[in-house]
Amino acid sequence: AITVDGAVWSWGHAAQVGHGCPQCGWAVGGGCGQLHQLLPKRVEALAGRRVVAVSVGWKHNLAITADGDVWSWGDGKTSQLGHGTEENQGRPKRVEALSGRR
Repeated sequence: AITVDGAVWSWGHAAQVGHGCPQCGWAVGGGCGQLHQLLPKRVEALAGRRVVAVSVGWKHNLAITADGDVWSWGDGKTSQLGHGTEENQGRPKRVEALSGRR
């Protein structure tokens, strides 16, 4: 969810909510068995950025900030996050290939 000030809040499946795991950096399936996020929690990796849109996929998420940056997080299999790898991202990471494009 996006609040009127552009903050992103999320809850649900631990691998997709963007909070990462303090133990393994990932979430469910990452080795430590982090629990799901049961209540809305602010996505701190996007704090200070005004998010204007989000898109939620089955195992990944995208956010667009007011300055035009695209951020992605979640399951990186099949390179669906746009970072040029198949690595999972437990927290939002800027998609560098789209940096500076509008």
